[in-house]
Amino acid sequence: MSQNPTEIDSSNALNGEDLRAIATRQKVIIVCILIQILSIVFQFALPAELRPILGIASFGVGIVAMVFVFLLATKIYSTGMGVLLGVLTLIPLIGLIPLLVVNGKATTTLKQNGINVGLFGAKM
Repeated sequence: MSQNPTEIDSSNALNGEDLRAIATRQKVIIVCILIQILSIVFQFALPAELRPILGIASFGVGIVAMVFVFLLATKIYSTGMGVLLGVLTLIPLIGLIPLLVVNGKATTTLKQNGINVGLFGAKM
């Protein structure tokens, strides 16, 4: 078998359901990225009495992000990578890095399969 990088590996071929799942999970991850960035900015603008509420909300978004990073990473990477990236999303500030990595890989995967991807995810 040749090692031509332009050949498509049929064992990794994604069907329509897989692509739809990737697109949906990517949109949730994009919203989580936006909320996490806004919570970092708002923590400096809010009075000290309201910061615990923002912290609880950020924790909730972190849990949602962890779940969707795991689900998406298991589709586009492997289960082990999904677990690793999911756990890394729980670390404050560092958690944005796995979100951005998985989002970038999802965008690449969708574009390779002929799906237009905009700022807020795939146009499906």
